[in-house]
Amino acid sequence: MHHVATKAQVRHALWFSYAYLSVATLIILVRRDLEFLLYLAVMAVIIIAVLAVYRRAGLSASVLWHFSFWGLLHMVGGLAPIPEGWHSADTTGVVYNWRLVPGYLKYDQLVHAYGVGLVTWLVWQALSHRVRSYDRGPLEPTPGMLAVCATAGMGFGALNEVVEFIATLILPSTNVGDHINTGWDLVSNFVGATVSATVIFFVSRHRQRKWEESVERQFRPGG
Repeated sequence: MHHVATKAQVRHALWFSYAYLSVATLIILVRRDLEFLLYLAVMAVIIIAVLAVYRRAGLSASVLWHFSFWGLLHMVGGLAPIPEGWHSADTTGVVYNWRLVPGYLKYDQLVHAYGVGLVTWLVWQALSHRVRSYDRGPLEPTPGMLAVCATAGMGFGALNEVVEFIATLILPSTNVGDHINTGWDLVSNFVGATVSATVIFFVSRHRQRKWEESVERQFRPGG
């Protein structure tokens, strides 16, 4: 069972988020960047949704801070410029299009994987806080249960692709990319969800083993 974040920890994460979102808003207004006004609205919805989950199901401070940091990566990705040699000729010169490994890996794909991995983690924490196993004990991170969490994470990633598609329909120009970019985003979502579910599984197993060993030492003669 994870430790639920205190109200003070929630406030600290929120103030950090408000700080960089305020700076991003000023930059967007000065540049008159219509696309990122839409993404600011999406960020606001995500913050409200995460807070709603926290209030109803409980989340750790770690999850909240990771979501806040993911939002910062998102803002930097769309607003910070990069040199011409860092991106392909058919894309704009912002961090999102930074080719970390030319021909293979973009900054955008890492942010996709990270975000979907966080949603997978959030879903697991919410379920483990609210749901009990058949014997009324703590919910175990079984492969099937974690597959459900990973699928929920990928669903969030697919919803993000829907938002990006809508942006291409209502805005004169966007930085979304073509269908191949969308395909790689979905692959990144799958990788992020899978890695997150795998880490949750092995970390939980390790903690359970440590707990069992501590209990065994307590009841061992002469322990």
